[in-house]
Amino acid sequence: MVNLRTRVFQAWFRFRRPMTMGVRAAVENDEGHVLMVRHTYTKGWFLPGGGVEKDEPAIEAIRRELVEEGGVQLDGTPLLVGVYSNHRYFRNDHVVLYRVPSGFWMPCKATSRGEIAETAWVDPLAPPEGTTPGNARRLRELYGGADIDPFW
Repeated sequence: MVNLRTRVFQAWFRFRRPMTMGVRAAVENDEGHVLMVRHTYTKGWFLPGGGVEKDEPAIEAIRRELVEEGGVQLDGTPLLVGVYSNHRYFRNDHVVLYRVPSGFWMPCKATSRGEIAETAWVDPLAPPEGTTPGNARRLRELYGGADIDPFW
């Protein structure tokens, strides 16, 4: 369950920013597995990513988030997969999804301070139990040939 502090922050953030944008990435390793993260402040497994700051290009946001959450430093330009409406959580929220093939990144020290409980390299067609619905849909679309759903 999302804690009260997180709910208050999200409400304040949405009041201050009528449109929000997030980024996520499907980072692939040589074995064909995809990096997923589990946060300390909410349930579920997610592709790494986060919010885009004011005046920050989405490409820079995903670079920053991958270092913070996954210990992944981009060594190439990630591939833009799509932009999805995330209306389930906020009617003006959008998520930009990137794909980072093996060879487009190198490992580095993750800089997140207490935000990530666990990371795992997973088979994209068999994600861990608890993978959130939007993240599971993206994996099925990218790796299982599922039809694209415009909603996260």
